[in-house]
Amino acid sequence: MEPVIEASITVIGLTLAAILVGVFGIWVYFLSYMIKSFKLAPRLSNAGKTYKNPKVSVILPARNEESYIARCLESLLAQDYSNFEIIAVNDSSTDSTAKIIQDFAAKDSRVVYVQAPAKPEGWAGKNWACYQGYQKATGEVFFFTDADTRHAPDTMSLAISHVVSENLDALTAIPRLICNDLWTKITLPSLSTFLHTRFSPLRVNDPNTKTGYFFGSFFFITKEAYKAVGTHEGVRHELVEDGALGSKVKEAKFRMKMFRAEDKVDAVWARDLPTLWHGLRRLVVPLYHQNKSGAHLMSLAVFFILFSPFAFLGFSIPAFVVSSGILLSQVLLWIDIAAISILMITTGVQCKLGVFESPAYALGSPLSGALISLGFLSAIVNAKNKDAVNWRDRQYTVNQKQSFLH
Repeated sequence: MEPVIEASITVIGLTLAAILVGVFGIWVYFLSYMIKSFKLAPRLSNAGKTYKNPKVSVILPARNEESYIARCLESLLAQDYSNFEIIAVNDSSTDSTAKIIQDFAAKDSRVVYVQAPAKPEGWAGKNWACYQGYQKATGEVFFFTDADTRHAPDTMSLAISHVVSENLDALTAIPRLICNDLWTKITLPSLSTFLHTRFSPLRVNDPNTKTGYFFGSFFFITKEAYKAVGTHEGVRHELVEDGALGSKVKEAKFRMKMFRAEDKVDAVWARDLPTLWHGLRRLVVPLYHQNKSGAHLMSLAVFFILFSPFAFLGFSIPAFVVSSGILLSQVLLWIDIAAISILMITTGVQCKLGVFESPAYALGSPLSGALISLGFLSAIVNAKNKDAVNWRDRQYTVNQKQSFLH
């Protein structure tokens, strides 16, 4: 072998080996912390007898949800908790969502139909609908949920028992995320792995951390706490409003707690590939306008963590074949295989314990890593464009001040 070629292979090999060792270490951390979180996170269960029965206002925004809204309302009306109302907000739907809600309201006085006015400039759509629901709510505790959720009959009573007995200001729960298509089934486990480490109940429930987070499909908050953090008006510009509102609650030192409730609540995370694609972009575009360098670093980190071990095989295998007698080429290949193995093992565990799908979907990790990396890169490239974000049949142009043009 030519000395120049050998030297080049050595330099590249050492660089890739160092990166892969780092990636391997990150996935070992993910796996260990994720298992710890699954084991120690509290579950939504009976907190004991409570003698308070605060009125709960369920605030349910809905935009073009004719496929899901009926089953959601049915599950909410079947709750065994006795003191609640459902403020169902039609957010400018163009399908039969409004009629379905009105039919339920005509049959059951607990359902209150609200027609949200047109969304003003500077508001994200869901935030505006939630705010309209709040203005009609009469309860002491607000329960925000999504139209594509479904709740077990005792879900509300269990949540209220914790709010009352533990004197909580806010409570959120991890739902079972339903995957409708193959792309979501292979992609969600990787995203959930990040979620279970960055926003684990172990972090959210620790008063010494700054981590606060709400799952938009399921969170309870007292009227006083909600008003104190500025309601949804305070996060009107946020596309990931649940996370932003949960962060504000934690920053304000309110008592909040996160539970696992996959056996009590389910929610549809992405309905098809286009929804998944726009959901990935929605995570990055606002971050880009807040912190450009942070968005670039995050996208780069996602590439290295999720996809680089598969991409680097394109070098490590040929290097092993060409220079199999060189120790470095052998070490590089085995480090690459080790990184891929721990990545897929971790994803398989998340499939089984977190997403409740077959671990076999971990075999789609190369496609998942490529899709997520491309989604994040696409968001950064197009972040300055008009209509950079397409979400829930609305297009948003985001500027540096995080205001939106519809």
